[in-house]
Amino acid sequence: MALRSLVPMAFVQSVRRSIAFYAKLGFEAGNTHTPEGGDEPVWAWLQSGGAHIMLARASEPVEPGKQAVLFYIYSPDVADFRRRLIDADVEAGPIQFPFYAPGGEFRVTDLDGYVLMITHT
Repeated sequence: MALRSLVPMAFVQSVRRSIAFYAKLGFEAGNTHTPEGGDEPVWAWLQSGGAHIMLARASEPVEPGKQAVLFYIYSPDVADFRRRLIDADVEAGPIQFPFYAPGGEFRVTDLDGYVLMITHT
């Protein structure tokens, strides 16, 4: 059950502003999503060499002291990986298909309450 990578996703007030900030650290936008009729991206995937981060516009005001991170884990076969976790007595949510994960993703919460999103490679 070897995994390929782990990519954090941070919720931000402005994806455009955060892209500019992370560019100062050497990151480039590899992909973004702006909803139809929107004037600013609501999601971005950034990379710098082997480093990756996703940014998503927060739905509520961002409070620096209360930031949370979703950890994305990539698997070549989402459904098979989910079955393996369930067989290992790990609670795994239903597979869903948001715009950024056409091959599906599902949620797992670790023992400390951190959310792991398993998605396709």
